[in-house]
Amino acid sequence: MKGLILSGGAGTRLRPITHTSAKQLVPVANKPILFYGIEDMVEAGITRIGIITGETGEEIRAAVGDGSRWGAEVTYIPQEAPLGLAHCVLIAREFLGDDDFVMYLGDNLLRQGIAEFVERFEQDRTRADDARESVPSAQILLARVPDPQRFGVAEIGADGEVLRLVEKPEDPPSDLALVGVYLFDRSIHDAVAAIAPSPRGELEITDAIQWLIDHDHRVRHEVLDGWWKDTGKLQPLLEGNRLVLETIEPSVSGSVDADSIIDGRVVIEPGAEIINSTVRGPAIIGERTRVVNSYIGPFTSIYFDCEIINTEIEHSVVLEQSVVRDVPRIADSLIGKQVEVRRSATRPHATRLMVGDHSVVDLA
Repeated sequence: MKGLILSGGAGTRLRPITHTSAKQLVPVANKPILFYGIEDMVEAGITRIGIITGETGEEIRAAVGDGSRWGAEVTYIPQEAPLGLAHCVLIAREFLGDDDFVMYLGDNLLRQGIAEFVERFEQDRTRADDARESVPSAQILLARVPDPQRFGVAEIGADGEVLRLVEKPEDPPSDLALVGVYLFDRSIHDAVAAIAPSPRGELEITDAIQWLIDHDHRVRHEVLDGWWKDTGKLQPLLEGNRLVLETIEPSVSGSVDADSIIDGRVVIEPGAEIINSTVRGPAIIGERTRVVNSYIGPFTSIYFDCEIINTEIEHSVVLEQSVVRDVPRIADSLIGKQVEVRRSATRPHATRLMVGDHSVVDLA
């Protein structure tokens, strides 16, 4: 079995961060989101991985390399424009060949990984083939959500089989949303070649899977019992960061002076310095980051080469090489890389902003 990870797309819901950076490389608990997907693939025994790239392809290549650090072999497949998930399958045809494969959206996080789903898909295919029953051509993962109108939604029949898929329906047939992980056999290539672009001009994977159903292919499904986050927006990203931080094992590889307090599940990475500060976990402080006269509260990730000085911050993600100085309180925030946030001593006192397109500023 091969893997296909989708890392194209414009990342419009995380702008302005994604004006200059790939959304799949935004860190969750100080690890790029994309790396979780690669690790899930390798854990499931999948080491031949294709990565679909778009405008941020060079950045993705620089971060992932050839995949050898995970024991994987990575092939990069450029997509000229974000033309839909099914289009990704179409352009990956040469790489995929006739092999079964997992397709994984590169900005998704799953608590339980994918190993058990891959194993059950393969077992079901083998068992059905031996018993001359209907062999599944695809498997979808579903999660119950309170707002199914925002997702592709599955309708399940009384016999437990998938009847149809609907993309972002006004009147959802269920609360079962499609999670960004799919398993396919070679039949999906016939499906993506047969469908037409949707009204938004994309080849939809829901249409391709519906084509399989309409042509008497069996599509099996499983409902997740763990959490799943699509990190393409701020709040799910912060929630994903919180959930991953709750699983970390505490360790201190950097330096903590005698005037500092480390409380709870906290990771201090090599070269980091904690000076006259309190870090209350779960939290992670990145390599060579300095925290001085500050409070780092729960569910906070500070990436590498940052400075947090005379500041309180919690439930936030700070990207690399950023400086936050003399700010009384920051919460529920995403701060990009090489950003400086500071309190000015200039008079008259005022809030002075230089804010990029698609930004959100929430002032107390």
